[in-house]
Amino acid sequence: MKNELHVVGIQADLIWENPAENLKFFEDKIKNLSASTDLVILPEMFTTGFTMQPKNVAESMNGLSITWMKKIANEYDIAITGSLVIEDGNQFYNRLVFIQPSGKIDVYDKRHSFTLAGEHKVYSSGTDRIIIDFKGWKICPLICYDLRFPVWARNTENYDILIYMANWPVTRIKAWRTLLKARAIENMSYTIGVNRTGLDANNYQYSGSSLIVDYLGETLSNLDENEVGIISAVLKKDHQNKVRNKLGFLKDKDSFTINK
Repeated sequence: MKNELHVVGIQADLIWENPAENLKFFEDKIKNLSASTDLVILPEMFTTGFTMQPKNVAESMNGLSITWMKKIANEYDIAITGSLVIEDGNQFYNRLVFIQPSGKIDVYDKRHSFTLAGEHKVYSSGTDRIIIDFKGWKICPLICYDLRFPVWARNTENYDILIYMANWPVTRIKAWRTLLKARAIENMSYTIGVNRTGLDANNYQYSGSSLIVDYLGETLSNLDENEVGIISAVLKKDHQNKVRNKLGFLKDKDSFTINK
């Protein structure tokens, strides 16, 4: 088990439906990261932007972007995660992929489709939440609109890190910041939100505001609005466990089941 985990989130102005150029941008950022980096988090639909035209860009699990993620994980000895458009079994998914240096792959299909944009009409929703074990840390990865549904994120597994990757528009950015801190506080978990910047092909504006907060809701790293760059922090498991044990809030949580 590794007590300290160095995490990085990359905030980008995504190029619309252009995987090759987006992958080039992210690789240029990754190759300049500290050698101590353990985990790199990319935004939602990091290869294309939040497109509702999956037929134009969908890849398989053996496609260009997954192959690139495997290469990056191996070459730089890091775990890398982001969501992208995947076609699987004649259905399209907004799929989060988490690849470890060993080549181990975990996937999570976005549970809560963003109906305001019609995501539910073109993408199939997932039914299962996952907990990833990486270097002794338990990680719960979720996607964008999932942030608005606290029951789905409830820390029933005693996870250590909660991740949200997003294309969250500037018009509702206050909710983004507020809900990320709320999820961190209620789950007593390090929480990381990685958003995009820029203007997409549908004229939706994104301001980024990516951030890392600790288990008490204190900001560890953040980016100014519209800035392209990285957030970075060293997370300390013993500190988190000490506070959890002292306060005991998770021991008093409610028991419940979720209908899939």
